[in-house]
Amino acid sequence: MRKRVPVALGAALAAGVLAAVALGQDVVPIQISATVTVTPDKAGTPSHPRSIRVDARGTIDTPDERAPLMPRSVDVWLPKGWIYNGAKRPACTLAKLRTSGPRACPQRSFISWSTSGIGDPNDLSPPPRVTVINGGRSKMYFWVVLDLPARVQTAVTGTLTKLSSPRWSYRLHADVPPILHVVSGIPIVVDSFHMTVREDDWIVTTHCPRDRLWRYHLRMTHTSGQVIDTGGSVPCRS
Repeated sequence: MRKRVPVALGAALAAGVLAAVALGQDVVPIQISATVTVTPDKAGTPSHPRSIRVDARGTIDTPDERAPLMPRSVDVWLPKGWIYNGAKRPACTLAKLRTSGPRACPQRSFISWSTSGIGDPNDLSPPPRVTVINGGRSKMYFWVVLDLPARVQTAVTGTLTKLSSPRWSYRLHADVPPILHVVSGIPIVVDSFHMTVREDDWIVTTHCPRDRLWRYHLRMTHTSGQVIDTGGSVPCRS
């Protein structure tokens, strides 16, 4: 038995495309249907950065029951022209989260509160809840709470690496702890995601690329060796 639950871990940015995932010698088509919006779409400038709100939501479907389980790690590449302001905002520590949960963190360190929709309409279990908390210049924490099949709450660390790339500004990497892979003996399946970054100077823009597209990329790596790569873009203007 596998528990299908929607999750929102590091998938703050994803696009709706068809990807292929290798399972041994078989290839299982994975359909990722997603919608990403960025508000406002008009970019700021280096001297006058502009705060944006990012909303990403979607579902992950396959034609059979071999849906990908909870990934071992998640990587997200953010577009050039975006700046994460974690160093300028109140931050929390992993030690505080592990000891007392988000209530021990400064209120203004909360980047977003995310609740995913139910992937299976026949599944009445409460959806996972994810609170995204600033950890400073290069860290953000995803506080995950599952109620079924058993109560689990844990922090997932996201590490932001600034890139000297013509396309990407940062790479966000998060390793998903084993406690979220199997709960009460039931493997957890990735079913859907929804996450919002508030328009509160957490992410600001300084320019729109020449092709007027902010590009992004998502990679999910699984313990079995499966890799889901997908990407897309959001129109922008100067």
